[in-house]
Amino acid sequence: MNKKTYQLSVEEVLSENETDIKTGLSSDEVLARQEKYGANSIESKKKINPFKLFLGQFKDVLIVILLVAATVSGVVHYIGGESDEHSQEATVEGLCLVDTSPNVGAPECLSAADGGLTVYCDPGQAAEQCLDANGITYSDIELYEAMNCGRVTADYLETDMYCSDPSEVCDADIEKNEETTELCGQGMAQSSGDHNSGLPTEAVLIYGIVVAIAVVGFLNEYKAEKTVEALRKLVAQNAKVRRNGEVLEVPAGELVPGDVVLLEEGQKVPADIRLMEVKQLKMNEASLTGESVPVGKITEAIADESSVGDQKNLAFSGTIVSSGTATGVVVATGGQTEIGKVAGLVDDVETEETPMQKKLDALGKQLGVGVVGVCVIVFVVILIFNDQTADAAFLQRAILAFTAAVALAVAAIPEGLAFVVRISLALGARRMATKNALVRRLSAVEALGSTDVICSDKTGTLTRGEMTVRSLWFDGKRISVSGQGYDTEGVFLDGNDEVALDESGEKLLRIGALCNNAQLGSDGILGDPTEAALLVSAMKHSLDYTQLKMQNLRVDEIAFSSDRKMMSTVHKDGKNFYVASKGATEAVLAQCSHALVAGKKTALTEALKKDIMKASEVLASEALRVLAFAEKSATKKPTESDAENALTFVGLQGMMDPPRLEVAEVIQRVQTEAGMRVIMITGDHIETAKAVASEIGIEGDAIGGVEIDALSQKEFENIVEKVSVYARVNPEHKIRIVQALKAHGHQVAMTGDGVNDAPAIKAADIGIAMGITGTDASKEASDMILLDDQFLTIINAIEEGRGIFDNVRKFVNYLLSANIAEVITVFLGVLIFNDLVLTAAQLLFINIVTDGLPAVALGSDPAEKNIMRFKPHRFQGSILNKRVWTEMVFFGFMMSFVIIGHYAFIHAQYGRGAAVAVAFVAMVIYELVRLVDIRTDYKIKWFSNPWLSVAIAGSMLLVLAVLYIPALANLFSLGPISAQSWTVIAIASVVMFVVMKLLNPVLDRLMPEVSERP
Repeated sequence: MNKKTYQLSVEEVLSENETDIKTGLSSDEVLARQEKYGANSIESKKKINPFKLFLGQFKDVLIVILLVAATVSGVVHYIGGESDEHSQEATVEGLCLVDTSPNVGAPECLSAADGGLTVYCDPGQAAEQCLDANGITYSDIELYEAMNCGRVTADYLETDMYCSDPSEVCDADIEKNEETTELCGQGMAQSSGDHNSGLPTEAVLIYGIVVAIAVVGFLNEYKAEKTVEALRKLVAQNAKVRRNGEVLEVPAGELVPGDVVLLEEGQKVPADIRLMEVKQLKMNEASLTGESVPVGKITEAIADESSVGDQKNLAFSGTIVSSGTATGVVVATGGQTEIGKVAGLVDDVETEETPMQKKLDALGKQLGVGVVGVCVIVFVVILIFNDQTADAAFLQRAILAFTAAVALAVAAIPEGLAFVVRISLALGARRMATKNALVRRLSAVEALGSTDVICSDKTGTLTRGEMTVRSLWFDGKRISVSGQGYDTEGVFLDGNDEVALDESGEKLLRIGALCNNAQLGSDGILGDPTEAALLVSAMKHSLDYTQLKMQNLRVDEIAFSSDRKMMSTVHKDGKNFYVASKGATEAVLAQCSHALVAGKKTALTEALKKDIMKASEVLASEALRVLAFAEKSATKKPTESDAENALTFVGLQGMMDPPRLEVAEVIQRVQTEAGMRVIMITGDHIETAKAVASEIGIEGDAIGGVEIDALSQKEFENIVEKVSVYARVNPEHKIRIVQALKAHGHQVAMTGDGVNDAPAIKAADIGIAMGITGTDASKEASDMILLDDQFLTIINAIEEGRGIFDNVRKFVNYLLSANIAEVITVFLGVLIFNDLVLTAAQLLFINIVTDGLPAVALGSDPAEKNIMRFKPHRFQGSILNKRVWTEMVFFGFMMSFVIIGHYAFIHAQYGRGAAVAVAFVAMVIYELVRLVDIRTDYKIKWFSNPWLSVAIAGSMLLVLAVLYIPALANLFSLGPISAQSWTVIAIASVVMFVVMKLLNPVLDRLMPEVSERP
């Protein structure tokens, strides 16, 4: 057949798909078609690409600065080496390293043979750096600097020279005087040939460590992306289908072409469906066509060639049922659907950059600019004004100046900041999933912690979500109904006496069962809880709703809408037609001309109307949801325009959704301790809403949707702080509520489950949908889905969000505290000693050891105990406020002064090599002390985070490795330090920790407006 699907008639579509609309496909046929067509799924365009994810690690501006620094360092070294005569291939008969002091001429090297080489080194300069700066290859010479020993060995060296103390004359070839130390070795140092073919050790190490940073970031981000990807898959969509003559609910991924699908209001269409039957059906196709106005649908074939937007007899995958119901046949699944052809449109979960990450990226760029500026200043100072380099060749001065600038850049850059934030948010999302809170967007993780107003839907969230009919009202009398939930066991009571219902009572229950789309099953209900309660009340009177519907075949339906506030069904009753209607009392009464009194049809007078409304209000005041029921018989099928005219009122059913047992306690806790407001928003009668609110502890004024309509937005904003209960509201009212609260600076979370909740869910700072009762429309608009539909889960998620915010603040505080100290230390070293206290490679290693492992582990820290006792203000401020900056700068200066003191003392006693090793160890230990200091402010038990303990232990093992393993020690120009130095560092650590603890109350008094402590 050459016609396109939309050009086929209903009969042609059924024939082509070999489908019977009344029975659907058989199980065997479904399996065969699943084998043929595959799963009804679309590959995400955001599928993780490991290679791109790895390259993405190098996009950070701070990492780029490091790469540029390493590259220029290598190029300068290459050029500098090429200009030096000693770098040419040659045999050197003698080698003398001279440590010169200011204003002292270079002495003659006593042991250097004729033709030997004398190299003049800067004060305290390591032998390796001295040789490297002068273009000498020392690949055949191993040079170690230990604390109390200067040692030179070589393959061709005639004698080894050991010095237990530099002040001693330990060999004829070493001379010590008051101002000059000479290390002279008689022998031969062979140039490696093409000295300039490789990069210097410094550049290679920088490259290596930057790659290590990228690998760590890649592995963690890959894991985080996998976590988010797994969470996406948890957002399962189901579809109602007809198979083997029965209506079933199956995962949408199992649909096949030819399946008969039933669509309802609020549902997301699971596949491309050719519509067979429609009832008031309108579709929101904005995700596919960009058309914002809902599109009415038809079943007739369309003869002309039509675009997707004009194919009105098709329901397209990914679009939303705005109103009405329909039955249709699946004609395309997975990648063959219209939306599958543009797969990017169905990627529901966005992984957009969070506000917190944007702030941190901005901070990184600001740091980058600052780093470049400081490095340029240091470079110029050393190149032009430093006395020690004034007489050296320009390229040699440039090498020294650039080396210092690179070291400063490395010290200032918090290399792991960006990916640590991302990891922390992803880990938090995964923890929330274990608590039945499914995060669809990572931005929700950080925003949850600062939420101070929760606008909660009543049904199913604050209450059980199991509607139970408690009272009937008909013929002017009230009958109570016993039983719980969806259990069909129960009796009818007049006072305390069990009674049998008369004809009017039976009619009331009969209408409730017929005007109904719900079903009861062993696994629970399928459909609306309110309609399920009506089925249960009918079954308590021994009315079998299945048999009842078979005897009264439905031929039409006018679906419920928030505008009409009622629903009607049309049934074939023998040769006649029967209309069954239900809805809000005032809405149904407006369509009634008569009422059933004592079993007889009577004109509906104003007095009778008042009696009915009074009865409705009494039921509603008892927290019952009241529905009115009416009927009409006709000799011919009513049209949609007149089906609900001239109805006969029959009676009322009052049902209740009891509050969850834990809700009252939770609301009390969050309102009194956490300083959060809970606002209830419902479509119920205002008296019902007030009664439930009073029972669960929500205090405040109550208003209805009509009153909101009478207020301007400005007037509404003036009263919104006093109102805690909203009743009889529509979608527009909910949006106004959210906007009014946000106008007062509140961080608003909105919960809901229906189509009418979706706009407000999307407008809120945090949109929360119900996972069990929620429609696809509400889930689509949400940031988070409650998998158990419980209000307590929202509180648990907020508690987790607060913990995550604290974790981010902790490691940002920690990273920048450490980097501030490193910058100050390097800068003071250049100013005081005209030398680097720590090299770029050593600083990079420190940042990996202290910033990398422990900072990542901080992301898995548990929330502080009783974190809900804090007010939301604590979590709404910036990550780093004035108080935190003050604390970081103070610690940075204190730590730097202590390290410079260590360095100066050891340098004077034992030389530069020993001083560098002590400064290296002190830097690592003191940064870990800062970590412990920050963490203790949050009153978290030390071993509550085993990963952090492992990370700190691993960091210490790595430090010991580069000190005591010769190959690593040589690579980083380090060596062991004495027990005395370890002791001094330990004492200084305790002193600094105590100082910081004493500083906290002082800062709290000086800056109370930004103090984050309770």
